[in-house]
Amino acid sequence: MKRWLGKAETALGNHSDRLNAINIFPVADGDTGTNLYLTVRAAARALQDAGAPSAAGQENTGQQAQLNDVGAVLARAGQAAMEQAKGNSGTLFSVFLCAAAEPLAGHARLTSSLLAAALNRAQIRAWSALSDPVPGTMLSVMEAAGRAAAAVDAGQNGNDSNHALGLVLDAAVEAALEAVVRTEGQLDALQAAHVVDAGGVGMLLILDCLRSAVLGEELRNELLDGLHGYDLQDPHIHTRMPADDGVEVMCTISLSPLDAATLRQRLDELGDSVIMSQVGPSADAGGRYRWRVHVHVPDPVPALDMIRSLGDPADVSVSELALPRDPAGEVSAEGR
Repeated sequence: MKRWLGKAETALGNHSDRLNAINIFPVADGDTGTNLYLTVRAAARALQDAGAPSAAGQENTGQQAQLNDVGAVLARAGQAAMEQAKGNSGTLFSVFLCAAAEPLAGHARLTSSLLAAALNRAQIRAWSALSDPVPGTMLSVMEAAGRAAAAVDAGQNGNDSNHALGLVLDAAVEAALEAVVRTEGQLDALQAAHVVDAGGVGMLLILDCLRSAVLGEELRNELLDGLHGYDLQDPHIHTRMPADDGVEVMCTISLSPLDAATLRQRLDELGDSVIMSQVGPSADAGGRYRWRVHVHVPDPVPALDMIRSLGDPADVSVSELALPRDPAGEVSAEGR
């Protein structure tokens, strides 16, 4: 798992420019590659020191057991990703990671059945985190990978060999690729620009990194061949799109389930791209859970006032959706 997230951090760093170039949905702000990279980096770095010996050279027995627990390791990475998630794509990936950890809890080894369960739980949770989920995005890629993994695993009759795991991983990546190709025809904005979805490509890269890390094989760079808009000579598509008004507001806040439902409803009324997901599995002494909140709104003040009327938000960020662009139509270095 640590190798997977390390590979994903490197791959997304290498591909962030091209992912940014084709990022036109839900807003043409050219930052999907950067957001995914920064979010995955937070997850990977949360695990860098995991398992390092203590000053006395000894590990606590409970800590060591947790380090051998695939689900516990991914949960740690997922919480770090959630706390530092950037943008729509980063927030959805952090939801995916936290949910994937749940079926793996208590297991020291990944099997085909566990992977299928993890991918299925993750895609369902990602779809449900959005108030208005849209096909043709990274959600569709997650769903396709999960369904393919479940179908192949069902044919293994409980076989928990590494060979069966490899078959499930291969099927998940192939289905993800097919889903990425389909995104162009699922969203009018992508079809008009003749590009595939940036978040979907990022998710494909992440899944191929999982396959590579588990099977000890090289990344399949040929997966990206022929994806519309993804060749190096292609322009930055998003710079030709109209600038988007408004801002992205993100924060973490502790709320009761009722207050969380109220906040989601009111944010839906104020803006769009509303994502709310629970951070951590347990409530505090007051019965409140921690939530990561994301929304696009025309004006941040009403949204922040609404959030603060229900609780005390932390890690608040407000970012312009319209990136600065130079007269030649390219994104400025600062905008990148």
